Amino acid sequence: MRIEIWSDVVCPWCYVGKRRLESALADFEHADDVEVVYRSFELDPYAPRGGDEPTLPQLARKYGRPEAEMRTMVQGLVETAAADGLDLRLFDTVHTNTVDAHRLLHLALAEGGPALQRALKEELLAAYFTRAENVGDHAVLAAAAAVAGLDAERVAAVLAGSEFAESVAADVDQARAYGATGVPFFVVDARYGISGAQPVEVFAQVLERAWADAHPAVELVTPAGASTDAACGPDGCAI
Repeated sequence: MRIEIWSDVVCPWCYVGKRRLESALADFEHADDVEVVYRSFELDPYAPRGGDEPTLPQLARKYGRPEAEMRTMVQGLVETAAADGLDLRLFDTVHTNTVDAHRLLHLALAEGGPALQRALKEELLAAYFTRAENVGDHAVLAAAAAVAGLDAERVAAVLAGSEFAESVAADVDQARAYGATGVPFFVVDARYGISGAQPVEVFAQVLERAWADAHPAVELVTPAGASTDAACGPDGCAI
């Protein structure tokens, strides 16, 4: 089973959704047979690269709300995330461009597969939300990549150019084709879509349904009058 997750590294609900999916997978009988791949989605592709403006006033302007009201809303999200084991510093984050972070996530997938990509994704989310670091800054990105286990020279080369930019754009196009207008957006086996950081129970139900659909049980049919002796087994054949 493959789960593709469209998300951004500056999206708090994406972090919450990640934790909730992980909780569902922890109790899923076939978790070892599930591959999780992250896809790119830029919440604000026009955000300044390396921008350092605090996120809160930027959000207030974007949604046309007073800063005090936006602060109350953000505090509610902080408390929700805490229930999922996340300590988010949402009042300390900055508004910054994330395309370079997404390009590194594609590098990780290309060179180390989904496991390396997941390690980098977790480190980038932790850097931004729990340490309030600027994930548009190349030094921060390089440090996160080093912790995840990527080759430093390869990371530097990618950050210095535009490699994987087309892959990022292709992910965004695919999200739109699926009808996703926001993130997180989860697609299971290219068949089931889940929009938003749904409760753990929702993820668990979709996992079970997708697995059952991909691995249907064989129904044993024995019509009335059919012989049960016309077969061979470990002890021989009925003659």
